[in-house]
Amino acid sequence: MTGLNAASWNFGAVVSAVQKNCHISDAQFAGDLTMCTFLLKMRELYRWEHDIPLNQDMPKAEVGDWMNARGLLWDDIETAPYEPVPLPGGGVDAFEVRAINRELTPRGLVYSGGYGRLCKPHFFLGRLDRHEQRDGFDVYVSACEYARDLDAPPGMMLDGTIFVRTEALKRWLWERYEEWQWNQRNQAMGRSVACYPVERDSEAALQAMTEAEVESVILHELGEARADAALGPEWPVLLAAVMRSRAEIVVRAVRDLYADCLSTLPGLIERGEPAAIHFYFANLVGMRRKLFPELPVAYRQWLDTGELTPLRAAVDAGLTRWGETARQLLQLYRERGEDAGAEIEARLAPRQTEQSA
Repeated sequence: MTGLNAASWNFGAVVSAVQKNCHISDAQFAGDLTMCTFLLKMRELYRWEHDIPLNQDMPKAEVGDWMNARGLLWDDIETAPYEPVPLPGGGVDAFEVRAINRELTPRGLVYSGGYGRLCKPHFFLGRLDRHEQRDGFDVYVSACEYARDLDAPPGMMLDGTIFVRTEALKRWLWERYEEWQWNQRNQAMGRSVACYPVERDSEAALQAMTEAEVESVILHELGEARADAALGPEWPVLLAAVMRSRAEIVVRAVRDLYADCLSTLPGLIERGEPAAIHFYFANLVGMRRKLFPELPVAYRQWLDTGELTPLRAAVDAGLTRWGETARQLLQLYRERGEDAGAEIEARLAPRQTEQSA
């Protein structure tokens, strides 16, 4: 591997330590998933570990045996401490990401270790595809991955650094495509797929879609970073106060919409790539769609006229609206503390119902 010096360090030991930490995290948090989500994630983890092509069926019996063995492994390590990452100067705490990457990026690798939803630790080690700076943030784009856990988010922001995992993104895009194949009612997804030569060359089409969506992931992570900076340190405290409730879904949706109006949607509009715009709206689902019905309306206007003006207007209005809404939620938390959750639902639900009618 280019840039690796076996005489000065042990690449295999680094991979082993990172993967063990992935196993420990999975052992501690896999039980928080619904059974359906758990099984889907386990299937894809098996596919990754055994390097099975995305368009190839997996052997059911072998997957079942592997899941049983993985459960036994988790039982043995559930209470184990996270291992330091072994580097030439000694072991480094698994969450000291900047220090670890100072050693790894010159060797063509990139590492991340941080916390995701429900405070689950995420770790991964991959080949570094490129490193750039965007709006004052370091952006690391990884290629193939050597270690990962059950969850593999395509994009992550950690301490002012954006990590984009193209292998995880490609797998997620393929899952979205397969889901659309089973039930083709998601018309926006169909329009996005139609922009690529899927029927002629599915592998080339998936690669082209991945390359296009890397930029969308970066735009979204930049939006989240800007939203976090605007909302300040109280926002994660509010989120922790409503954790594991319906109010958490609402709070996350408000922040995501604010981030998208700050960066994702303006970037997509500026790029003007129909496939990327269609894909965004294919994934505008759940609470985000319910809270912001004006956005799909603007999308339909763009479809009818080819003009991006309605989308720009909706995004401009959304930037003001969701920024103000987020600040109102923070004020509500200051006033009500731990009891803010029920009030958050009560305040947003009437508006949501009225606009959906």
